[in-house]
Amino acid sequence: MTFNLRLAPLFDDPSCLLSARNRYQFLVTLLVNIATFSHGLGVGWMSPVMRDLQTAQSPLDFAVLVQEISWIGSLVGIGSVMGNLLAGTLQDRIGRKMVMFGIAIPYSIFWCLIYFVQSVEYLYVGRLMAGMTGGACYVVLPTFISEIADTHIRGRLGSMILLSVNTGVLTGYIISTTVSYFTAPPFIIALPVCYFICNFLFPETPHHLIRKGKFAAAEKSFRFYKNIKSEDIKAVREFEELKSALTKAQAESDMSFNYRDFITRPAFKAYASALTLLICNQFSGSFCITTYLSDIFAASHTTLDVGMCTIVIGVLQIVGNYVTTLLCDKYGRRILMLISTSGAAVCLATFGCFTFFASRNDLSLVGWLPLVILSFYVFLCNIGMVGCLFVVLVELFPAKIRSACVSTFVVILSSTVFLTLKIFPICVAVWGISVTMWCCSVITFSCFLYFSFYLEETRGKSLLEA
Repeated sequence: MTFNLRLAPLFDDPSCLLSARNRYQFLVTLLVNIATFSHGLGVGWMSPVMRDLQTAQSPLDFAVLVQEISWIGSLVGIGSVMGNLLAGTLQDRIGRKMVMFGIAIPYSIFWCLIYFVQSVEYLYVGRLMAGMTGGACYVVLPTFISEIADTHIRGRLGSMILLSVNTGVLTGYIISTTVSYFTAPPFIIALPVCYFICNFLFPETPHHLIRKGKFAAAEKSFRFYKNIKSEDIKAVREFEELKSALTKAQAESDMSFNYRDFITRPAFKAYASALTLLICNQFSGSFCITTYLSDIFAASHTTLDVGMCTIVIGVLQIVGNYVTTLLCDKYGRRILMLISTSGAAVCLATFGCFTFFASRNDLSLVGWLPLVILSFYVFLCNIGMVGCLFVVLVELFPAKIRSACVSTFVVILSSTVFLTLKIFPICVAVWGISVTMWCCSVITFSCFLYFSFYLEETRGKSLLEA
């Protein structure tokens, strides 16, 4: 009884994710993020596997060349673009839920191809399918979560997308290093099946249903996500306000939506901030360092075990994203972005200096330092420019052009994933690891300067205000 009394004030707190109002929003967010966890698991699992495929201990009975490995690594970016385009085109036409059902299909194909692999082409197509899953997730899930979440918890729920991805990446690292190649796929394929079944447990978002004129279904959906009883008069008023605002916005959009909406001052400011976000996210080297982690540690002259270092980095990715879920709505997006970019720039510059001197002097006494530097770097990346990316991206654009612009910028993001994964190893080979890291540091610090002067705080604003 005493324990229940102590918990009661906590559950009455409107900012608590398990309060009566928020718990269904939180639980549904966990269910849909089975997809992002699965995607991260595939990414993490493939990273050590790609290294093993080039050795004499390869689990496959055919040779995989270095050039083929680079395509296996980067084809996920092309698949991601395809997923972005499909999800962005279909989510307003057939609904968020139908697109979310479809996400399970390419991911299941990926693991089937991995298991029944006969040639390197199977791996190419599999990675393409994995990329399509991730690309679709990054378009539809931020939209879905932002439409079911209350304003005061939207940032925390939105940041769970990348928290789930990074949890999956760590799980993939561990499975790949402890379980044989052909043992894992039959068990992992249960994840997309479970995700597909879970999608039957909750309704379409009220926002989409209102835009389609399905007001009765929209009200039922609204009550479900807010956990509101049918006789609640305040809830009826709240739903009517939402319906009125969305109907008015839709009518204005239908009457006046044209190219002029894309060339307003707020739109151009949003474009600049979104482009800086993408440059910061990709050209800071965050995804490249995660993907080529083993090669980077080898080039850093560390004296530690590479496998252990990889798992430590995976843990810190999760810790960074979890910190984002705690702080994003409490302190705002802007301060996290500033801390993230400034700290990451310092870490990259420091890592570049260490590798520069380590190539000329014996620094084996501090051979643990690369792990420490990259640990700070990964943590700082994930509390802001990675963890807050999709939360900020959705909130930047004016309501009229939000859907089109978010979809477009996510496509650009996926394209730069392919670009950076292809050019990063080339830059390391031509310039060396030190110069490459210094270049990433300069880019990240430039983004910090932009955010300092131009990035606006969107915490606490509704999607119609943001």
